[in-house]
Amino acid sequence: MEYRLFPEGDCAVLIETGKEMNLENHRKVQAISALLEDYFPSWMCEWIPAFTTVTVIYDPFKVYNLSGENPFTYVSRQLIQLLSALPANHPVHTRTVDIPVCYGGEFGPDLEEVARMNHLTPEEVIETHAAGDYLVYMIGFAPGFPYIGGMSKKIAAPRRKTPRLKIPERSVGIAGIQTGVYPIETPGGWQIIGRTPLRLFEPENDPPSLLQAGDKIRFFPISPQEYRELEKMEP
Repeated sequence: MEYRLFPEGDCAVLIETGKEMNLENHRKVQAISALLEDYFPSWMCEWIPAFTTVTVIYDPFKVYNLSGENPFTYVSRQLIQLLSALPANHPVHTRTVDIPVCYGGEFGPDLEEVARMNHLTPEEVIETHAAGDYLVYMIGFAPGFPYIGGMSKKIAAPRRKTPRLKIPERSVGIAGIQTGVYPIETPGGWQIIGRTPLRLFEPENDPPSLLQAGDKIRFFPISPQEYRELEKMEP
């Protein structure tokens, strides 16, 4: 496996698998994350996966007391030894999550604008969005917010020039060639095309986020009536 190590301040090491957001680098990130979860040495505080990197945060005082060495040097050597044993085809757990979406109307105020920008009808945008082969590349920006790749370029749309101060929780949006779901109410500039009745972030649960990096996503359209019925079933 090809990767590079960089210092991140005085208590972290950045493992970079590549420069581009693609399936190969995503699989490397997932494999490294799975390995760290199994390994979890006493000096490691946590690790943070992203599109093409994994940041390993460590306790420099524990590292120095354990080794007497420069913490970055010691941690880097430990990571190199660990990653050298990682097979190229390291198995990574995946699952598929179905997400119902009520597109357009009060739930998707930007649907018609996305259609207009791409010279499509709103119905064609819905059909294309629901037909995507999606993968959660990372969780970030807000608690439980999934950055989802695999959307067709046919419905790509830039972020809004003026972000909204409030995006309702569970709103489904588009930014560039990515799609995502706002798990909580927050400011945001993505083009909102629909909303799901599913709660994506529940802090009382363990884990609190419904979606995880590596999940496959299937969106499917529902009517406003179906939305409200499913919403009532949510805790």
